[in-house]
Amino acid sequence: MKLGKALKMGEAKTLEIDDSKEYTIAGVQSYGKGVVNRRNELGKNLKMKKYQVIEPDFLMWCKVDTKNGAFGITKKEHKGSLASTNMALAKIDTERFNPQFIERLFTFDFFHGYITHLSSGSTNRKYLTPKQLFELVEIPALSKREQDEFIGLVDRIESLGITTELTHQLDLVKQLRLAFLREAMQGKLVPQDPNDESASVLLEKIKAEKENLIKEKKIKKQKPLPPITEDKIPFEIPENWVWCRLGEVTNDLLGGFAFKSSKYVKESNNQVIRLGNVKNDNLLLTANPAYISDDYASTAEKAMLLPGDILVTMTGTRAKRDYLFTLLLNDEHFENLNLYLNQRVGAIRLNDLLQKEFITFLLKEPSILEPVFLSSTGAANQANIGVTALNNILVPLPTFSEQQRIVAKLNELMAYCDEFEASIKESQQQNELLLQQVLREALEPNNVEQV
Repeated sequence: MKLGKALKMGEAKTLEIDDSKEYTIAGVQSYGKGVVNRRNELGKNLKMKKYQVIEPDFLMWCKVDTKNGAFGITKKEHKGSLASTNMALAKIDTERFNPQFIERLFTFDFFHGYITHLSSGSTNRKYLTPKQLFELVEIPALSKREQDEFIGLVDRIESLGITTELTHQLDLVKQLRLAFLREAMQGKLVPQDPNDESASVLLEKIKAEKENLIKEKKIKKQKPLPPITEDKIPFEIPENWVWCRLGEVTNDLLGGFAFKSSKYVKESNNQVIRLGNVKNDNLLLTANPAYISDDYASTAEKAMLLPGDILVTMTGTRAKRDYLFTLLLNDEHFENLNLYLNQRVGAIRLNDLLQKEFITFLLKEPSILEPVFLSSTGAANQANIGVTALNNILVPLPTFSEQQRIVAKLNELMAYCDEFEASIKESQQQNELLLQQVLREALEPNNVEQV
């Protein structure tokens, strides 16, 4: 039957915003994760001055983007919250339809994939008007009793905990990776070699080489870095290690070039590396690539990247902490391409007396990164990291030979984690396919009672 048989538009009341009052603003999460009260705002801070007042048992979705199951059912906890006029609200006929049944439909991959397929628009934006949603989308014609039985079936499947257990296992792998990093940076992952000289000798060599490069005008002199005090040190390190700041062991820290999107070309050998191209240890060259001409590239030579540079993303969402991703560039990344650094992506250019993979691992250890996250600036929920914060990162520095031993051990352990994670994800995929098939069959009206 048509989804429109279960819904009715025009039932939501509207409200004129009073600048002096505080309001709770609600939104919808993707993949059927439902309606959520996102934030509280004073009326004077709201750009829109007319909002819809939420009541329970409405289907809510974003009118300008219907992909990935961004639909939800309003509940008691959302009563009185506001939805912008960009949101659509349709009252559910609760006499004939259990709101939980409709909510469950939108949690299934096959259903929100079906919705996305029916929608039109670009890859990033999918449109489905309320009228189209009512007339094109079909749902199983189950009686209310059959709907309740279906909900019971889903609850019984979920009570088996298979999906939850696999998700828990993935979380354990993540925790295991972090534990290995923590042990490595505290000097506990590999045995100490008594024949190693003190890391303070290495640090002095690095400083001396930097001074020579400054005299030769190959790099610029840096501003003095703040001293390291005991209260700022996050953990203890072995006696022959030394604490320093990242700025002490870098030759340069690039902040990126403000390339003009109007000058991008369809294709060239010069690619601009932007925020979306950088994830932890993964350079996504095919993710919305941007290219520049040879002439334009010649004006941005200082932003040209080199093998051995460590990329770091410097902007993201504060709550998600989806920034400070790091990636070590190697020769393979430059096959047939020149890479140029865009603004809001940084590049750490280390002294050659350091093991670059060691620093890349270091920049993923939570206690090392925490002060950088706390230093982020920006309006609302946007976070920006500056070059100063990166230069100030504390580095527990071992000798070069120990850096090599740590990197070799971490690469071995991370490979085990990769295999374990791949195995869990394969099990997740197989479990999801089986679950979706069971639910598809259960949605056939004649099958619900027999399940």
